[in-house]
Amino acid sequence: MASFLIEGGHPLSGTITPQGAKNEALEVICATLLTADEVVIRNIPDIRDVNNLILLLKDIGVKVDRRGRNEYAFRADDLDLGFLGSDEFVRKCSALRGSVLLIGPLLARFGKAVIATPGGDKIGRRRLDTHFLGFKALGAEFRHIEDRNVYEIGADRLKGCYMLLDEASVTGTANIIMAAVFARGTTTIYNAACEPYIQQLCHMLNRMGASISGIASNLLTIVGTDGLHGTVHDILPDMIEVGSFIGMAAMAGNGVRIKDVSLRNLGIIPEAFRRLGIKMGIEGDDIVIPKQSHYQIESFIDGTIMTLADAPWPGLTPDLLSVLIVVATQARGSVLFHQKMFESRLFFVDKLIDMGAQIILCDPHRAVVVGHDHHRRLRAGRMASPDIRAGIALLIAAMSACGTSRIDNIEQIDRGYEDIEVRLNNLGARIERIS
Repeated sequence: MASFLIEGGHPLSGTITPQGAKNEALEVICATLLTADEVVIRNIPDIRDVNNLILLLKDIGVKVDRRGRNEYAFRADDLDLGFLGSDEFVRKCSALRGSVLLIGPLLARFGKAVIATPGGDKIGRRRLDTHFLGFKALGAEFRHIEDRNVYEIGADRLKGCYMLLDEASVTGTANIIMAAVFARGTTTIYNAACEPYIQQLCHMLNRMGASISGIASNLLTIVGTDGLHGTVHDILPDMIEVGSFIGMAAMAGNGVRIKDVSLRNLGIIPEAFRRLGIKMGIEGDDIVIPKQSHYQIESFIDGTIMTLADAPWPGLTPDLLSVLIVVATQARGSVLFHQKMFESRLFFVDKLIDMGAQIILCDPHRAVVVGHDHHRRLRAGRMASPDIRAGIALLIAAMSACGTSRIDNIEQIDRGYEDIEVRLNNLGARIERIS
């Protein structure tokens, strides 16, 4: 296992460009299984979760041509369908959360899929019911093989229908969309997730010959087709990395420019940081964060304490609450964070408390942060990264802390952030990777 040694207190300055979006990459890479033609995808982030998914596609017979660090061509014209039911395939799927997105394309194109309960972050229960209920509505049958802990799903030909999703699941929506593009007739999905990465998936599929309307809304209509062709697709900048860089610049910055952020696809993220008092300038498609000695948390109009809560898009993404919590520790004022969507994501705050942060963990879903207003810096410490987003939050805390910190289990951070220590050291950070 690898660790980071972080010498805190070094101001960041300069320009940084966000990587391609991890969550979009997982969706569109799986969508390449829907055609035998070549699909070229650009701006793919070079991170652990995405690389493992690409290796998994190679294992099932997809021809993968890496044309640059962040550009790949995929051709799924001769798949090893026997491998899809093997114990080795099941084992690899169980270690990768993104493997769940294989179900829809395999079911649509080949009429069957075998999938393990996927791995990933331990941030609380993330059930698969929405996926399975959607496939069942399209006419698929499935059963759970308990001794192997796998799901077998099959259908001769999916049939379009109307469905109301029980939750606006992002991966569930993506999976159902990919299954429905080959269904006979018309599929209507209500309460669909509508975040930018789902929109990107829909636009890519339409360029491949699908017929999807209602994009950017929670009501999608998909007219089934008999086949799709190849395309070229560009992945958006990662909004979570953009938010992470805003947090870093606020906590430890001496003037940082975040380039090419695709501002129109950031939703409420900039506003969430503004509510913590973070000033930012917009120059074209760049965000500029000036040095700030103090930042004041806003109150609501009636004077009550500010509350920041996660919600499905276009609400605040839960992936950034951990970063916002760290930023709030050095703000002026108090704020209540309400993590509604996952029940284990706030447990990392005990590590911030050990560093000297004033945080009251009310329950698994709520935490109150009382800001230090930079009068008291966080203390360096040793900690482990429990998941991707808590890991980057702890890294931000360590960069602003007094002394040298150590973060273990940084493989979790590597799952979502490309060469993060190299890029931050180029801004002036002091981060060393050790084994």
